[in-house]
Amino acid sequence: MIKIISDMKNSLLIMILLLLFLGVACNDDDFLNKDPRNILLDKQVWESEGLVLAVLADLYGRYPDYQTIENWSEFTNFDEAFASSFGSYGRHHNQDWSYFDWGYWDYGFIREINLFISKGEEAVRLSEDVRERFLAEARFLRAAVYFEMVKRMGGVPLILESLTYDYSGDPSYLQYPRVKEHKIYDFVISEMQAIKDILPDDPSVKARATKGAALAMTMRAALYAGSIAKYGATTPDVSLPGGEVGIPATMAADYYQTVLDAFSEMSGYALYDRNPDPGDNFANLFLDKNNNPEVIFVEDFKLQSGKTHGFTISNQPRYQSEEQEGGRINPSLNLVQSFELLDNTFAPLPIRTTDDLDYLYYDEPTDLFENRDPRLRGTVLLPGTRFKETDVEIWAGYLLSDNTVITGDQFGAKASLPGVEEDVQVVGFSGPIDNLEFSAQTGFYIRKYLDPTPGSGQRGVQSEVWWVRYRYGEVLLNAAEAAFELGMVDIAAGYMNQVRSRAGMPTGLTPGEITFDRIVHERKVELAFEGHQLWDMKRWRLAHIVWDGSSEPLTNDPGNAMEPSTRPFGLWPYKIHAPGESNHGKWVFKEVLPSQVTNPDRFRLGNYYSGIGDDLLNRNPKLVRNPNH
Repeated sequence: MIKIISDMKNSLLIMILLLLFLGVACNDDDFLNKDPRNILLDKQVWESEGLVLAVLADLYGRYPDYQTIENWSEFTNFDEAFASSFGSYGRHHNQDWSYFDWGYWDYGFIREINLFISKGEEAVRLSEDVRERFLAEARFLRAAVYFEMVKRMGGVPLILESLTYDYSGDPSYLQYPRVKEHKIYDFVISEMQAIKDILPDDPSVKARATKGAALAMTMRAALYAGSIAKYGATTPDVSLPGGEVGIPATMAADYYQTVLDAFSEMSGYALYDRNPDPGDNFANLFLDKNNNPEVIFVEDFKLQSGKTHGFTISNQPRYQSEEQEGGRINPSLNLVQSFELLDNTFAPLPIRTTDDLDYLYYDEPTDLFENRDPRLRGTVLLPGTRFKETDVEIWAGYLLSDNTVITGDQFGAKASLPGVEEDVQVVGFSGPIDNLEFSAQTGFYIRKYLDPTPGSGQRGVQSEVWWVRYRYGEVLLNAAEAAFELGMVDIAAGYMNQVRSRAGMPTGLTPGEITFDRIVHERKVELAFEGHQLWDMKRWRLAHIVWDGSSEPLTNDPGNAMEPSTRPFGLWPYKIHAPGESNHGKWVFKEVLPSQVTNPDRFRLGNYYSGIGDDLLNRNPKLVRNPNH
């Protein structure tokens, strides 16, 4: 008992001494002012160029892309492609898009950029030129976020400072109204004009903002605003009385002129032209990182830094797959037949005689696609072509003289052919097989962005092909469109012919041949799978006309910008088995519609601007709902 009491006294004494020590220590100013060891304070960050760059890198990493090589399925939302994956078949089942599709409203990100800018403006420990570049880059990213929001939502609140709630019970000072749609475009353009000469004028810089990237964003934003001003007049119901949606038609010409003014300052870039074969050259444009003269601004990926992506894993031909999967993006026949003939004319792919009584027969599957715009081969893997030095193996079966089809329901399936003793392969190792995921259900695979590097289709390696956000080819087409809209068709032809000549089109277009249909077509084939289709169709007010909800057959007029195209069609090659007949061993093609395409696309007037959620509207009574919602 005595020992227990003694131990208790000793413990009590220790506790008293500890409390006295803490009391003295907590009154020590040096102790209280010690910097924490597990976080970095703002002042510490802004004393180090490397730390600021790390914060800025995080902001770059959150750049708001919609369709990218990191999210392959978004490329199958429209008529460019079919999604050959069980989990994405639903993209072809719904007739109507939601009014909330494509929405983007991220003021948390805006606040972080605003904080970065305000802290940077107060920083004094960095050299002036370094600090100014960081601030210009942050303004570039903030403008990009607002550009992304205005494309989707129309006019949004323009907030250029970090806001903090004071817990007073009155949040009204945090509630900003939506500004006019054109005010957001004007902000993007004015920001680019303000920072372009602060940013490095260095075309070798690709993954950070440069003067070239600022000019390219200026051109794209001004072109979008000009188009909405001009073509918005055709959809007067797609507007709001306060101007939050809709741009006055009188502003169109000034925006188009802004495009040309920005283009006049663009220097140091050129079209990529390093391969003698124009189709391979076009494909390599997106793969070549060796001082690529066309690429302006990218999201880069590097195996050494551990930043890679799985686009090639998801989309490599099933036969060449390094992971026994792939083939998810199946480009549509709609897109494939949009690539015109070398004589500058448009025509569907010839698969039947003019009287429609018989097939047209080809010695090789690739013969059907000869005499077409070489960009087709640079964009799409066609039947009979190769990838990673191996045949792609896209063929649907054998066709007998009596029109009987011999095929299989698995990759490379075997079956019996008349007059042949042993079973033979009767379908390609990449399909096409209807409703079998990863097979080429439209008869095509994507080539653009597909990485031929060994190991790029393996999960442990993946691909470091970059995502190109701005390139000189688009810049030229933006300038061509603006010139056309201002009536300068000779200048428009000159810019467009540069792009077409690089593509391998032998005959330039005359000024008289530059039409709105030509503008639309050229962007469709040059910029396929680059994230432009939805925004182009919206700004031209074509979306509700082309995606009109009708179940029309595939158009016979692919050069007409207003032809409906609501379902992704396919084209399947068959090998003729007719021993002793002249067509034995030749190839024919059948137009198909994948069975999972159960409803046509219908774009409603309410889809031109994405919905603002009720939660936002309830929290901020100054916001107004978008039209037709």
